[in-house]
Amino acid sequence: MTRPSIYEFAGGDDAFLALAAATTERCLADPELNHPFGQDLSPRHNENLAAYWAEVFGGPDSYSRSLGGHSGMLAIHAGHGTPEEWADRFETCFIQAIDDAQLPDDPDFRKALREYIHWATREVNSYGPAGSTVDPERPMPRWSWDGPVMA
Repeated sequence: MTRPSIYEFAGGDDAFLALAAATTERCLADPELNHPFGQDLSPRHNENLAAYWAEVFGGPDSYSRSLGGHSGMLAIHAGHGTPEEWADRFETCFIQAIDDAQLPDDPDFRKALREYIHWATREVNSYGPAGSTVDPERPMPRWSWDGPVMA
């Protein structure tokens, strides 16, 4: 019997929208992250973030089709001089938001999400220094129960 994708196991689009909204709420409440999260967010921020995470975890490719895929996401964050400690703060908000969003309390599921967000925050931060540019052909990361899926 094959295991469903993490996207399916989580509950699909609704689950990732709940996770995105809960993560954003936690970031707005964080004394360091509230500044970047409180300014110039797209009115569709939560929907876009949910679509990105859904695609990473095996859902539809709507983020890549309409918002530039992984390169598009990285370009949003590149070159802002982001402090390194923001990665840890965002990771903490995300992990706490898993409970807020009432996602499944399955140890393997939670482990996959934690491992992904740790990897993802470090990658995003690597583009933080001023002058950083993003290769427009960066492939969309894919994450399974066993970690990153290599194309």
